[in-house]
Amino acid sequence: MAKRITNRNEDYSQWYIDVIKEAKLADHSPVRGCMVIRPHGFALWENMKAGLDQMFKDTGHENAYFPLFIPKSFLSKEAQHVEGFAKECAVITHSKLKSVEGGVEVDPESRLDEELIVRPTSETIIWDSYRNWIQSYRDLPILINQWANVVRWEMRTRLFLRTMEFLWQEGHTAHATKEEAIEETEQMLEVYRTFAEEFMAMPVKTGVKTASERFAGAVDTYCIEALMQDGKALQAGTSHFLGQNFAKAFDVKFQDTDGEHKYVWATSWGVSTRLIGGLIMTHSDDNGLILPPKLAPYQVVVVPIYRGEEQREAVISYAEPIIKELESHGITVKLDNRDNYKPGWKFAEHEAQGTPLRIAVGPRDVEKGNLELARRDTLEKNIVPADGIGPRIKDLLDTIQADLFNSAKKRMDDSTRTVETYDQFKKEIEDGGFIYAHWDGTAETEEKIKEETKATIRCIPFKETAEPGKCMVTGNKSERRVLFARSY
Repeated sequence: MAKRITNRNEDYSQWYIDVIKEAKLADHSPVRGCMVIRPHGFALWENMKAGLDQMFKDTGHENAYFPLFIPKSFLSKEAQHVEGFAKECAVITHSKLKSVEGGVEVDPESRLDEELIVRPTSETIIWDSYRNWIQSYRDLPILINQWANVVRWEMRTRLFLRTMEFLWQEGHTAHATKEEAIEETEQMLEVYRTFAEEFMAMPVKTGVKTASERFAGAVDTYCIEALMQDGKALQAGTSHFLGQNFAKAFDVKFQDTDGEHKYVWATSWGVSTRLIGGLIMTHSDDNGLILPPKLAPYQVVVVPIYRGEEQREAVISYAEPIIKELESHGITVKLDNRDNYKPGWKFAEHEAQGTPLRIAVGPRDVEKGNLELARRDTLEKNIVPADGIGPRIKDLLDTIQADLFNSAKKRMDDSTRTVETYDQFKKEIEDGGFIYAHWDGTAETEEKIKEETKATIRCIPFKETAEPGKCMVTGNKSERRVLFARSY
């Protein structure tokens, strides 16, 4: 099966597509720009959802659901917001079809009085509700998250990384003070950083987006940025301080403790199925997908090896208590006892699908009380005794999780450099990776760098680069170095 996957060094884009195909994560849809997420891919997304959802609830948030359709007039209320999304909106103009010879067509008499926008993001529809929910300081804060799909009209798409429809979560919160809203924005960025590093084993850089890169309608956008194996950056999550922009647009005020009516302060934050693309490109190899144990649909696959019904019964009987022991230690296990596939084919399939650990059990293992373990990340195989296997497998899965993070962290660190001159920058950016450099803070210089090198400012780091210097392009004063990379 590995032969069906293009070598990363030959064609990285094709390798990415091949990994998705062979891992059975997703297919292209008949609708251009959309994808079909297959069961293995959706199980991965469900595990991501479960981990994030618990983190949201642990920080006081509740789940709700808002309409898929947004009145066109709502998007007009916040100028920056509508400008940012206008070219990406899918618009519904009619309410029904009518039968004609050979098929159906839009009924011209069913044109809507006001067009509906298919949700590109939910700030507008949610803040219309918040206007009805908030009257007093006692109603604050509102801490809500929504799991949903959104549509942003994209024609140049890539599975998981950029599709016209994708799945995500979007948090929307309302606060009495600016300080509370900023604290919320920072808290949720930290939730995303923790999830990326501790669940996905994907190291990230954090910081603030420049004005040209921030979310439409936000005062500030905070982000996590990951580095893929090809040296390109991936924006993996964003948290936005919205100030009072949407509160003013939708006239959302509250009576404060001093009796005055004030506009509320807002945040929004989100991650999407793009995380699956990031996971693929952070860990996988030329044999297929590699998954961190904390997110794998199943952490261990048990493959019995036998000839004939007598051996089959003996091997399965031997494997079943082992599986129960693993499950008793909180390990998710799949027994692959399909009779119509040979063991070698099963090995290749589970390798391509990224199962962290494979256990093979044959007649000799039954006789000697052993198991064959194969790690997906290193492809290392070992024969181990079956006795007391539960705690050892649990420890091994923890080791795999840590090793994946450490390997990705080393690769990111090795690919992160600091430059002083623009000539040096133009040379270094050809090798990919993250580059710290001084920038004078102007949009003109930022655009010049983007046009000439295809690199963008991924973020302005919070603290670690706060040293004054001179812009590498203009020589003008720079307060700190910022993080550059070419990106997806």
